[in-house]
Amino acid sequence: MAQRLLRENIMLYDYQFLKLIHIFSSTFLWGTGVGTAFFMVMAHLSNNTETIQRTTKHVVIADWLFTTPAFIVQPISGYFLMKVLHYDFESQWFLVVAALYSIMAIAWFPVVYLQDQMRKITKNLNAADELPARYHSLFKRWISLGFPAAFAVISLFVLMVYKPWLA
Repeated sequence: MAQRLLRENIMLYDYQFLKLIHIFSSTFLWGTGVGTAFFMVMAHLSNNTETIQRTTKHVVIADWLFTTPAFIVQPISGYFLMKVLHYDFESQWFLVVAALYSIMAIAWFPVVYLQDQMRKITKNLNAADELPARYHSLFKRWISLGFPAAFAVISLFVLMVYKPWLA
């Protein structure tokens, strides 16, 4: 009896720890994504070369420091949460979650590349220089990929809270 209670307490703490890690990493993923998107758009709208140079540099750094680790931690912590909670990896809920995470990944990888390309393009421009057409083209592609990624993350939050198809 005592061993069973001890095992249940350990499982509860494991679950709570995993859930905390999952929540923190999703917060970093969403928060950094929204924050960097805001600053990239504001820098672009300023049409100020120096502002765009600094912003693209910092956005690339933020993605490597915050978004990338969170992007890696999310499926790992999610996997262990699924195991602890005995959720079925073949459930409709999980298949939708996996599809949405895949959409986010498919959008996110090119976004990181595009940000770095914009950083490289603007790196050596002088304040008086006009932004090249390639920068504007990359920015449009960057914006167009942000919408499906944001939709996927918001949908994932909804699925994590409500867990349809699991009841």
